Amino acid sequence: MIYAASLLVLLCLGYAVFILPTRWLKIERVQHRIGLQVNILQISDLHIERLRISPSRLSALIEKEKPDYIFITGDFTKQQESLPKLDAYLRMLSRHRIPTFAVLGNHDYQQRKVIRLIKLLQYYGITLLRNESVQLPGFHLIGIDDYCSGKSNLSKAFEGTRPAEPRIIITHDPNVVLAIQEGYDYLMAGHLHGKQFAIPFFYRFRYMGKLPAMGIYRGLHTTDNGTFYISKGIGQTGINMRFLVRSEVTMHYL
Repeated sequence: MIYAASLLVLLCLGYAVFILPTRWLKIERVQHRIGLQVNILQISDLHIERLRISPSRLSALIEKEKPDYIFITGDFTKQQESLPKLDAYLRMLSRHRIPTFAVLGNHDYQQRKVIRLIKLLQYYGITLLRNESVQLPGFHLIGIDDYCSGKSNLSKAFEGTRPAEPRIIITHDPNVVLAIQEGYDYLMAGHLHGKQFAIPFFYRFRYMGKLPAMGIYRGLHTTDNGTFYISKGIGQTGINMRFLVRSEVTMHYL
């Protein structure tokens, strides 16, 4: 009995410490008013093969928050066999009829044929930006393709935009901010999962680029060229656990 009770305690503790943070979804709220009066829901790093947040739960959140736009900042999945699961999430997003824009992440490019993912996004009316911009009411939205996959083309991404008009950027790997020479008003990224495991000096052992090596891996930051936000992401990569880092979606008030 003592052994069974001890085992139960350990299992409950393990669930609370490592699994609950992947289910206990947090809505981060970021106020960075630049005069646009738009509210944007950012969803990053779904990693659909390991996602524990259901489509219905996300749908209820969207219904409650009523964002003007939804921006998805990459890493849908690296497994083509997970596309049917992703389908359910994209179908849910399409039912809300909220303009949705996305960029690809490094895991997306690990698929054998990323075109299948691209066609699925297009089928559900999600606008994929690959080093290009679109004019939206009051601002340019710029999508920079994944930096760590070598897919970024900054000059092409900024083409047709002007510093005099607000520029909002979505991208996957935030390390790209160190390469951007243009001014921008706001940038949203993901990729780093807020470390996923809150272990001191984590990025000294696992190199993920210059930003995390500098201690910048989540939250709001500013450079000379603009302000950027790094999401902790909604899904997990590698081990399907988190430690002291909850899954997140983000409401940005611009």
